[in-house]
Amino acid sequence: MSSAVSTTRIKHERLTCTIGAELFDVDLGEVARDDELFAELRSLLLRHKVLFLRDQDFSRAEHVAFAQRFGALEDHPVAGSDPDHPGLVRIYKDLDSPAEHYENAFHCDATWRAEPPMGCVLRCVEGPAVGGDTIWVDMAEAHAKLPDHVKERIAGLRARHSIEASFGAAMTVEERHQLKARYPDAEHPVVRTHPETGEQILFVNAFTTHFVNYHTPENVRFGSDYAPGASNLLNYLVAQAAIPEYQVRWRWTENSVAIWDNRSTQHYAVQDYWPAVRKMERAGITGDRPF
Repeated sequence: MSSAVSTTRIKHERLTCTIGAELFDVDLGEVARDDELFAELRSLLLRHKVLFLRDQDFSRAEHVAFAQRFGALEDHPVAGSDPDHPGLVRIYKDLDSPAEHYENAFHCDATWRAEPPMGCVLRCVEGPAVGGDTIWVDMAEAHAKLPDHVKERIAGLRARHSIEASFGAAMTVEERHQLKARYPDAEHPVVRTHPETGEQILFVNAFTTHFVNYHTPENVRFGSDYAPGASNLLNYLVAQAAIPEYQVRWRWTENSVAIWDNRSTQHYAVQDYWPAVRKMERAGITGDRPF
């Protein structure tokens, strides 16, 4: 028996017990023009954290128009935008692409911003016959399943997030310093509250460099409590994203789409497809300051 269900108008099916749902018989172009449909889709997004659709053959302008229903779009300082569609980032990987490994780490997009993105809409333009999947992780579930003593230990902690230490690492010293001057490190709570659902979310990832308020008498007796003690704790927290029980994995096909809540998830783009081509287009939606 199929597990597909319908809310008011959108038929959908959960993909795991924790995170992710696939939508059926939905045209995102129509959703962009229909307030009721969009409200229903947004409700599903809050519930499932990432939504998937296939056979969405729309133009870049339509991609942008749909994503803008959630809010204003943002550019990326390294990847850049399509010149005719600001906010639409082309992530194209082919034989001429430079070797880089920014995507194949569990990360929450642009937490090096003071106000990280609210979410993203990503479409597959061209993909490999096999490989190139993307994994998403429910970081609210990751926090909920932490041992109580760990939750107590991290409840008031804050951490630094850096573009200089990630994208900037492959640049010259001068370029890296210029990048940091434009985008100073951001500081966020280690556990953020989702502004719409109230969920508590573990909010550290591959962009997180260190805790900023760990070195207190309560936490540090000797230097080893801070280094490597704080680093070991951060590594333990970052590693929670790799637990399969919190994940959903999506196999891309041409014109398939993922819509995710960047506030409550992390993702990992699997780079196992070389020398095949993988071309993706992403619209990132501006967010607000985590609290």
